[in-house]
Amino acid sequence: MRIYGLTGGTGSGKSEAARRFASHGIPIIDADAVGHEVIAPGGAAEKSVIDAFGEGILTDGAIDRGKLGTQVFRNEEARKKLNSIVHPAIGMAIAMRCAALAEQRDVVIIDAALIAENGKKEDYLSGLMLVLCPDDLRVQRLVAHRGVDEAEARRRIAAQTPPEKKLALADWVIDNSGDIDALHARVDEVAEVLMTHAG
Repeated sequence: MRIYGLTGGTGSGKSEAARRFASHGIPIIDADAVGHEVIAPGGAAEKSVIDAFGEGILTDGAIDRGKLGTQVFRNEEARKKLNSIVHPAIGMAIAMRCAALAEQRDVVIIDAALIAENGKKEDYLSGLMLVLCPDDLRVQRLVAHRGVDEAEARRRIAAQTPPEKKLALADWVIDNSGDIDALHARVDEVAEVLMTHAG
């Protein structure tokens, strides 16, 4: 089975690209959704996150991602601490899903903002797709679709590795500075290549 990475900064349109890939019948493993599962009640990283960040991040006994996010988006050390706890649990869960899919599928895409973070592409990837979009447009989209104010949107973008740093690692660049039809057309082109390789 070939495993491809799909990455891009917050507000870039990566999730919309993932939905379009899924419409071609390609399974998508959403690392963000897996991240929610591992800190949910009973999740693999729940206890360690509460131990590290305290009960102030809880609402009704469960980790409140809003409260946790407020702490980590503004504090690089806190973000690193959270990542060191959560990423191994996410990696394990994703590996198990890939193994389960390998029995019946040739291609899978892992949708994850944090792929290729350290200046190199993960060894298990057959290829990397990078969704790019100018920062100002990303801010507009975050304000319009996520309900955050402009200052918070800019903070979130600044907290991530600039996606342009991953350009040299990308096998395909998906430009999302145009409209949704242009994004879909580019995803369709890449999906055709992925499925051809798989066959």
